Amino acid sequence: MRKWNIILLLLFFAAEAAAQQSWTSRYVNSKKDGSLSYAADEQGNTIPDFSGVGYKKNRENLPLVPVVKVVEPTGKDHQQLIQAAIDEVAAMPLQKNGFRGAVLLKKGTYLIAGTIRIRSGGIVLKGEGESTKLVATGKGQRTLIAVTGTGELQEVKNSGVKIIDTYVPVGAKSFRVENASGLKKGDSIILFRPATENWINAIRMNEIEKRDSTIRQWAPEEYGLHYERVITKIEGDKLFIDNPVVMALEEQYGGGKVYKYNFQGRIWNVAVENLLCESEYTGNEDEDHGWDAVHFNRVVNGWVTKVTAKYFGYSCVNLGYQARNITVSFCNYLEPKSKITGSRRYSFNNDGQLNLFMYCFASEGRHDFVTGARVCGPNVFYNCKAEKTKADIGPHHRWATGTLFDNIITDGEINVQDRGNWGTGHGWAGANQVIWNCTVRKAAIQNPWASAKNYVIGLKGEKYDGRLTGRPDAEWEGQNKPGLQPVSLYLAQLKDVKRKK
Repeated sequence: MRKWNIILLLLFFAAEAAAQQSWTSRYVNSKKDGSLSYAADEQGNTIPDFSGVGYKKNRENLPLVPVVKVVEPTGKDHQQLIQAAIDEVAAMPLQKNGFRGAVLLKKGTYLIAGTIRIRSGGIVLKGEGESTKLVATGKGQRTLIAVTGTGELQEVKNSGVKIIDTYVPVGAKSFRVENASGLKKGDSIILFRPATENWINAIRMNEIEKRDSTIRQWAPEEYGLHYERVITKIEGDKLFIDNPVVMALEEQYGGGKVYKYNFQGRIWNVAVENLLCESEYTGNEDEDHGWDAVHFNRVVNGWVTKVTAKYFGYSCVNLGYQARNITVSFCNYLEPKSKITGSRRYSFNNDGQLNLFMYCFASEGRHDFVTGARVCGPNVFYNCKAEKTKADIGPHHRWATGTLFDNIITDGEINVQDRGNWGTGHGWAGANQVIWNCTVRKAAIQNPWASAKNYVIGLKGEKYDGRLTGRPDAEWEGQNKPGLQPVSLYLAQLKDVKRKK
């Protein structure tokens, strides 16, 4: 009996110690029932809700789509064999579940001299794990598997309505418009945040140091931001939207508007899963071979899962500007072959919006979990790891907005900074970025001169100045302090949303 008393006493003290070590952020507080509350700054800005990302907002498990076509690695022209199977399924009708069916590549090696293309919705290309190997053979920088729709997003004529609030803060899911009579619940809209000359001057992107003739100051016509949203409710002149504002709408810098849109050529319900992709190469710095293993663009609601890419020069998965609500999970980028310099080894690249990367791994990449220019959030990188890194993780250039880096582990750097005259004028890389419970060798996180903040909460690693000194410091909290609760902001937000349903 005495032995059990001692054990219970030890467990009690262990629990007490754990409770004393745990802490919550002043910006996001987790209550006992799992609900979250957010502290607003003097203008009403909060850390936004990132839970609406990924395939169907990650509210359900990825579906198991029935196989309707089986391919074996026979004959010589494996590319034509696979493409014919995909095209055959593309001609099938959509089923009630929103899919035509899956093309199963049986185990074996498939030699691909060009690019395999999925151009219709409702198709899944899948293998039998790493025993199904696709090899990008021969020369030529190219994508091995391209999943792309057609066309461009088009504004519905005369549907634009001005936002009349003087200031709409980050985190908001509602705002007032001049006239809501032409809008209704369920409408897909663009939330447009213009760029103006006085805004560019305020963030000093008209003062990028001239290195040579390639450096360009930022121009207003290039920096308008177009966020895809859905109207969830209308009360008088007040619109409610499904995903938050991730870039404040400021009357002094042009305010904002909403407009309805069409995107006729975009495809949906498409996926690539359970494959090993390799590229042939002639040396460690070979530049003339497979570049992307998988590329998505003009796609909404899709996924890439359990894909391993070896020897590719650019990426395992590359999501284009018009890719939305894509989940990338349990993927690996290994042993890239290229020079170690610009525009190479972007292991998991995201230029789209409302996308989710989770449980991914990269080795020997440069920018492993990265966003490009003018990327519109929310977007999330959750529980990913990088090793043997050659550059840094984070927004790469030109004002990406609303990205969460959650539980990222790297032996290199995570940076959100003014990159100045790198490239042709990268400038401020990211705005309203959240670095949550990440582990790094070192990190430089700065706030832009105006209009946005960046948050670093619970980071384990060294803080340093970054490329350019004298920039405002980001919102740092709990550096090298263990016990942050919730451990994952993304999972806590997802749980909170599901709880409210």
